[in-house]
Amino acid sequence: MSFLLLAGGCSQHKIQSTPPSPAVSAAPTAQHEAPTVTTPPGTEESLNTPAPTPVHSFTILEGRTTGPMLPVYFNFDRSNIRKDQISRIEGNAQYLRQNTQATIVVQGNCDERGTSEYNMALGERRAQSAKRYLINLGINPERITTISFGEEKPLNFGHDELAWSQNRRDDFVQNR
Repeated sequence: MSFLLLAGGCSQHKIQSTPPSPAVSAAPTAQHEAPTVTTPPGTEESLNTPAPTPVHSFTILEGRTTGPMLPVYFNFDRSNIRKDQISRIEGNAQYLRQNTQATIVVQGNCDERGTSEYNMALGERRAQSAKRYLINLGINPERITTISFGEEKPLNFGHDELAWSQNRRDDFVQNR
């Protein structure tokens, strides 16, 4: 008789373990659905609404320049702004005039030809050239800093004129 009670108790235990299974499987579903339909305490947005883009999130359109600004490219061993690049730097100045709180870093870059020391100096001359141009267009110099990366941050790792021409540039990066 004890054996029947134990067997009956075990079978009764099995019956009890079956109902929790659906409850357990329902719990993850409820947990899975909860983040998409509930609102966190103290906020007005639900979690299924896309998160707002952070203020410091910028788009890179070309090079390492923060969009909608564009990089300015240079001739070999030169730091003067090319005529075909004037519209780019004027567009960057227009962006800065429209975004009066924006500050930028002009990053001077070079191709791999020349010594590292020479390219660091050339990159700085390129960055300073762009900064002077922006200042002449009415941008407050306190909003512009410069840095040279020389040949250290190429965009194109090739060893031909196409690669070198893409690496001879100033990038205009908005501070976050």
